[in-house]
Amino acid sequence: MDDLTEPALVPELLVRDLDRSIAFWCGLCDFAVRYDRPQERFAYLVRGTAHVMLEQAGVGRNWLTGPLDAPLGRGVNFQVAVPDSAALARRLTAAGVPLFMQPETTWYGVGDEQAGVHQFLVQDPDGYLLRFQSSIGRRPAGSASTPTP
Repeated sequence: MDDLTEPALVPELLVRDLDRSIAFWCGLCDFAVRYDRPQERFAYLVRGTAHVMLEQAGVGRNWLTGPLDAPLGRGVNFQVAVPDSAALARRLTAAGVPLFMQPETTWYGVGDEQAGVHQFLVQDPDGYLLRFQSSIGRRPAGSASTPTP
């Protein structure tokens, strides 16, 4: 998939302040505005093949199923694959953004293999939980050996 391919699933997140959210997502997390509709307080963001839509609550059509109590997005985290999650964690920390979970290396079972990742979690200004992860390779399940790229 290239950056121009349309993904089959794109979350649309309601936010309290679109400008503040764009400053976080684009200014700190390296997303870019693909297009926006300023009069509707809406922006479509991309980072590689990760896509997300942000819409300011109270402007335009908001499909609400209940009250928007902070933190928003409870019960979900959005995994974003990045080339170097450790560098991104350092950048966020240097900017004074607290990490929800400190960087770690972990292995997840995937069939008869394990997939290794470096990852950390951070909340955006509205409390949406983002899990940035970088692959460190795969290895046979139950193995503690060096990962294969």
